[in-house]
Amino acid sequence: MNDTIFALSSGKGKAGVAVVRLSGNNPEKFFQIVGQKPIPRVATLADLTDGEKIDRAIVIYFPAPNSFTGEDVIEFHVHGSQAVIEKLFEALKSKGARLAAPGEFTRRAFDNGKMDLIEVDGLTTLLDSRTERQRRAALRTAAGADSTVYMRWRNEMIEVAAYSAAMLDYPAEELPANIGETLLARTRALHDEIAFALSRAGAARAVRAGFNIALVGPVNAGKSSLFNRLVGESRAIVSDIPGTTRDVVSAEIDMDGYLVRLSDTAGLRDTKDAIEKMGIDRTNVEIENADLVIRVESGEWRAESTKEDNVIIVCNKCDLINESQLSTINYQLSVSALTGDGIPELLTRIKQEIHARLDGAESDVVVNARAKELLEKASQELKSAITNHEPQTTSHEVFTEHVRAAADSIGKILGIIGADEVMGSVFGQLCLGK
Repeated sequence: MNDTIFALSSGKGKAGVAVVRLSGNNPEKFFQIVGQKPIPRVATLADLTDGEKIDRAIVIYFPAPNSFTGEDVIEFHVHGSQAVIEKLFEALKSKGARLAAPGEFTRRAFDNGKMDLIEVDGLTTLLDSRTERQRRAALRTAAGADSTVYMRWRNEMIEVAAYSAAMLDYPAEELPANIGETLLARTRALHDEIAFALSRAGAARAVRAGFNIALVGPVNAGKSSLFNRLVGESRAIVSDIPGTTRDVVSAEIDMDGYLVRLSDTAGLRDTKDAIEKMGIDRTNVEIENADLVIRVESGEWRAESTKEDNVIIVCNKCDLINESQLSTINYQLSVSALTGDGIPELLTRIKQEIHARLDGAESDVVVNARAKELLEKASQELKSAITNHEPQTTSHEVFTEHVRAAADSIGKILGIIGADEVMGSVFGQLCLGK
């Protein structure tokens, strides 16, 4: 934390402008490169020099603590030439600065109380966002909306635990009326809110990481042709030879602002081929992880009906099947990957399924893998607290400890307490300029 760090915060490669960010607690010696002390938060045109002229650039100075990291920050907006950037790096190193590690700027912002771990997660997701829904969801988290919810839960738990502990030390007449029932009601409400957040975790995950759709079915049902048609380009090998697809082929597409990950899988059949068996095993994994499964059949195969709400049965090769045959096949939609018949209807149905599952999820509290484990623990602690508050088993000490443990779990999500073991993996996901 005593080092001054710098990094290229804009993208690599030739560009009109490149932004080099520097952060530390001793900016005066770096003003020597600028030739003056810039006016805080005012863009200053200056010749950058270090024995010789480096470039003419825009320099912006953000004094501590009013900066991204909470330290003194200087931004150099130079021409985006690799030679200019390297020369500026040399000058900064000669003044005692070092190149930042990935995520180190954000780590300093966290250590200086500018961000919590949920906001860091949101920033990471925002930098990786590729669709409109991802951008909106990530921006909401990075701006602190989720942190506000987590902090409210934690503060309420701390307050409930404090009142419960007070019941052990103060006579009843000195405490608010019906305090026991009030604490129990508040604990139940907190448990219900967390349970709802956990129930929506899958939808929130699909918005942020992508909605998984798997094309599955028997060999020669035309899954690869349908995959290519939906993707809009030839990505999967198409052949009349059964068992052509041995591995999972995936592509990512944008559907109404949602990131969709479409996977073509190996055909399902009994086989003695070891390689094909491996492909079928991977198909089964894709089915388990899929948010939506499209079961593709053709005239040679009859799919069993399904009551699963995440399965669409599609009859492919409808151009080769007459009406009498089609009437004997169990399907929900009929298409032809060859001619394109029925494809618009299938895309409409897929979009309907996506919207039904994900609309509004970008406003849900973010529950990534790290947060989910801690939220589940908090939920269990609150449930145990409620159980131990029933009249026949009332124990204020036990109730208090369970609620306090739940608050600790929420604190770990935010990075307020006991979070050292998770910080490395969180900050390591960020790039050098962050």
